[in-house]
Amino acid sequence: MTSVSTSVLGRMPDGRPVHVLRIGSEPDVVVEVLDLGATVHRLGAVGGDGVRRDVVLGLPDVAERLAGGGYVGGTIGRYANRIAHGRFPLDGREVQVEVHDRGNSLHGGPDGFDVRLWDVRTHTPDEVVLELVSPDGDQGFPGTVTAVVRYRVAGDVVSVTMEATTDAPTPVNLTNHAYFNLAGEGSGPVDDHVLQVEADLFTPIDGTGLPLGTDHAPVEDTPFDLRRPTRLGEATESAHPQVAAVDGLDHNFVLRGSGLRRAAVLEEPAVRSRLEVWTDQPGLQVYTGNAFDGEKRARGGGRHHRRAGVALEPQLFPDSPNRDAWPSPVLRPGDTYRSVLEWRWGRAAPGTR
Repeated sequence: MTSVSTSVLGRMPDGRPVHVLRIGSEPDVVVEVLDLGATVHRLGAVGGDGVRRDVVLGLPDVAERLAGGGYVGGTIGRYANRIAHGRFPLDGREVQVEVHDRGNSLHGGPDGFDVRLWDVRTHTPDEVVLELVSPDGDQGFPGTVTAVVRYRVAGDVVSVTMEATTDAPTPVNLTNHAYFNLAGEGSGPVDDHVLQVEADLFTPIDGTGLPLGTDHAPVEDTPFDLRRPTRLGEATESAHPQVAAVDGLDHNFVLRGSGLRRAAVLEEPAVRSRLEVWTDQPGLQVYTGNAFDGEKRARGGGRHHRRAGVALEPQLFPDSPNRDAWPSPVLRPGDTYRSVLEWRWGRAAPGTR
């Protein structure tokens, strides 16, 4: 019988160990998950050229992650993306949560789920399940929320199931913040990656990343038209005002359809690697690592420079607690929040562009 593989990456400031939990087995996909942040630390996959690579960005140690590691690989909560000014109405009252990103709340606040030590509920050779209890008032959010994240590897498919319950009404919007570089961490920017997104609309934003009103915009005749495979560099170097505002892509795409369906395809032509992202969420935030400036050390040595990876984050729409016309993020007692994400790995055909 195959045994589980666990090691210690380091320790929290209070002395608690941070574990590396390995699931999957070669020659298929192998994932290393940290109980710190329920984080994807490594993901090894074989490209079309036959070479196995770590295809997600990582951080080298606990200190780097706790110092504000750019959410690399972490589970994001309570609320992924931004809430304007950290304020929103809830059942007739106004709630104020902590702000830290240009006057807004981002990814759950300055002490989000990605820097918490989660409890390991189960760990088998193919699956790890982690749990976090977020108390009432955490970062200003009402209600005690219990979040559970399940990572499972089955051949070349990695599934990430996120669930949450609460004892009082509160907004919940969880996602995973892995940055992908299919040529391997440290191989340079992802400009030559080719991305396709199954969306006819995107969400325009202001200079702080907040949506401009409640209307989405057609992708047609813009750099956001990724309905056909498009080299990322063509989109991120565009002079379009929405691209220039954030020095790349950091936008929500309104996915077609509902239920578990394909949201995006990412390919790296040089190594012939292919990733399909499947989700049951209405939106996909595409972020091209615009803020990486070489300050953060990479897990494999070197530094994370601009566009070292691309994040493909399935989620509800940004600032949804303030937008009644959009899918509601409010979780109520007796209900269960559930989000399903799948990464399906494959090999791109020779000559893919």
